[in-house]
Amino acid sequence: MAWIYLLVAGVFEIGFTTCLKLSEAFTRPLPSVGFVVLGGISFWLLTQAMKDIPLGTAYAAWTGIGAGGTAIIGFVFFKDPVSAWRIFFIALLIASIVGLKLVSITAQPTVS
Repeated sequence: MAWIYLLVAGVFEIGFTTCLKLSEAFTRPLPSVGFVVLGGISFWLLTQAMKDIPLGTAYAAWTGIGAGGTAIIGFVFFKDPVSAWRIFFIALLIASIVGLKLVSITAQPTVS
């Protein structure tokens, strides 16, 4: 369940970074509110995931999901430049997240 929380947290990170772009430096109210709401949900889900996934693994996967997904949103919707190297490194980022999942061992909570 923790990895599902983490995946969904990453999707919400993609949402809040997209809202950040759409907010035009927080001058547009709706995307600005979307940034705060989606960011809060993303961080809450990340904290839920970190109950069972080690901090370093959870944070690396969360930022990777967000960075990769945000880059794809940039390519598709914001006309960010696309090159073979950019696609290669985003694919490498996604492969790294999958690798973290494959080698991770569910941690036992150390705090009461």
